[in-house]
Amino acid sequence: MTQRVLVVDDDRTVSDVVCRYLEHAGYDVTHVGDGVSALAAVATEPPHLVVLDLMLPGVDGLEVCRRLRARPDGVPIIMLTARGDEADRILGLQLGADDYLGKPFSPRELVLRVRSVLRRTGGEPVTAPPDVLRDSALVVETGPRVARLHGTELTLTVREFDLLVHLMRHPMRAFRRAELLERVWGWSFGDQSTVTVHVRRLREKVEADPANPRRIVTVWGVGYRYEPGDA
Repeated sequence: MTQRVLVVDDDRTVSDVVCRYLEHAGYDVTHVGDGVSALAAVATEPPHLVVLDLMLPGVDGLEVCRRLRARPDGVPIIMLTARGDEADRILGLQLGADDYLGKPFSPRELVLRVRSVLRRTGGEPVTAPPDVLRDSALVVETGPRVARLHGTELTLTVREFDLLVHLMRHPMRAFRRAELLERVWGWSFGDQSTVTVHVRRLREKVEADPANPRRIVTVWGVGYRYEPGDA
């Protein structure tokens, strides 16, 4: 099945290039130029991924991201931004964006990022039995990509799920942020605050007290470590 990508950008020059590269890579691409149209398009036919510009007329990209994250389907989002302020990028990640690229960017890199995110959504056929990870009341099934805490399904973004799985598969091992960026995001370089933001969001969902985490703990001067046990 051809995967559908929705491109949301009011800059026609940028969107034409992005759509052309994505179509050449084999994706079914739809383009809209504002936030209201983006929300309507997702409601009509949910795409497999949204490429979302931050600066849009009317409803801006951050608000679109917030509303998409309120949906139960958890459509992956790659955010595009011309803003140089790190705070805007971090806010986008906090709202649930799975990845981001700053303008100007390489269309080829965007295609690679799209492939990377979609690969992590579980769209590829599963040939082996689901891998089930358990930590007391936290149960993660990697096949269907479902995580439950005390029997309640958690709403996790693509990156949050992948980060949780990676940490749970390597309990008691301390990872530097650069290592997590490479192993979970597939980036050999990038803004390591991305990892910090995702860890913070993940703690809010899997920890009884996010301010005093028992599962995903900080290893000062190093990074993070997963400690199994009752939470």
